[in-house]
Amino acid sequence: MEIFYQEIQKMKRVEARKKLIKTYERTKNISKTAKLWGTSRSVVRKWLKRYKEKGEKGLEDLSRRPKRSPFKTSSYIEEKVLKIRKERGYGRRRISYFLLVEEGIYLSENTITHILRRNGECRKRKKRRVFYPAKWAFDEDAPFKLAQVDVKDIYDKGTLGTYIWNHITKKKLPRYQWTFLEGRTRLRFIAYSRKLHITNGLCFVSLVMSWLRAWGIKEEVFWQEDWGQEWGGDNLEKLRKLNEKYYKPYGAILGRAPKGRKGYQGRVERSHKTDDEEFYIPLLSSINSERKLLQYAAKWIYWYNVKRPHFGKGMDGRSPFEKLKDLGYNLPEEFALLPPIILDEVSTFWAVRGGNNLLTPYKIVLVIYF
Repeated sequence: MEIFYQEIQKMKRVEARKKLIKTYERTKNISKTAKLWGTSRSVVRKWLKRYKEKGEKGLEDLSRRPKRSPFKTSSYIEEKVLKIRKERGYGRRRISYFLLVEEGIYLSENTITHILRRNGECRKRKKRRVFYPAKWAFDEDAPFKLAQVDVKDIYDKGTLGTYIWNHITKKKLPRYQWTFLEGRTRLRFIAYSRKLHITNGLCFVSLVMSWLRAWGIKEEVFWQEDWGQEWGGDNLEKLRKLNEKYYKPYGAILGRAPKGRKGYQGRVERSHKTDDEEFYIPLLSSINSERKLLQYAAKWIYWYNVKRPHFGKGMDGRSPFEKLKDLGYNLPEEFALLPPIILDEVSTFWAVRGGNNLLTPYKIVLVIYF
């Protein structure tokens, strides 16, 4: 034979077995058939037996599923896993945690993975590629080296629903949320604005960096932002000047995530989804003023940074502040509680004064709102 049984069997299993049977019918000899096809006599005997018992249908592969699975997870628990996945969209770590806390059921992450996989609920991970000079949060081993920074449009009718959207537009609540997310620990600081423009963006940079330096954080921070006009747009010369004038004096670097590559900003984008699910959708309809929004937002930041368990890579159910302490930063809780403000109230004064002494007008606004 010019081709062995094993080779044709890799391409078309059933056809290979049919040819094996036809060769035996011609030779009437198991040893000769096995020799001609370069396989063993036991293989020839196996397919001859199955062919005699069931015909061509017997040449198909049999199921490898075991007849008994004494340790298989019960359908009752499987339904709970799938329900949490469908209703909350949680990953395997968070599902395992909430099953234990809410139901008293311990289920390992690997078991949950198998349940999701056999029910077609596993998400496919896209292979990431290196894109210089942007940075991946996965590659950072120390805090405050990378910050993913973004602006969220809170007025998202598709996410909030018509009722909440009508409420916040009537009450004229701030439309934009500015978010600074530390890439290693997921620690976040936020602020709000009524308008989206570069003065508010630079004021936010000054506010966060002033806060970090005031608490003794000395690392050079890479501010990874998108290409929106609120961060300087896509004029390279303008970005260079902004970096020299507003970022470098604070020991920061202006960076850019590649266009169309949201994976580079994955952690801050995911945090915005958490804002919707756990803060805005449950509470916005009860917020009637900017003052009340800032009060609720301050409580939300405390919960997010200090108390809320996180299950992303390397977090293991710890909060961002707990993760920061695990990495050797001995800071009080107050560090994680930069109070949110309305940037429009501060940015004009800040710009007129040349970008200096931001904490002075910031403290004045805090007194007004809190």
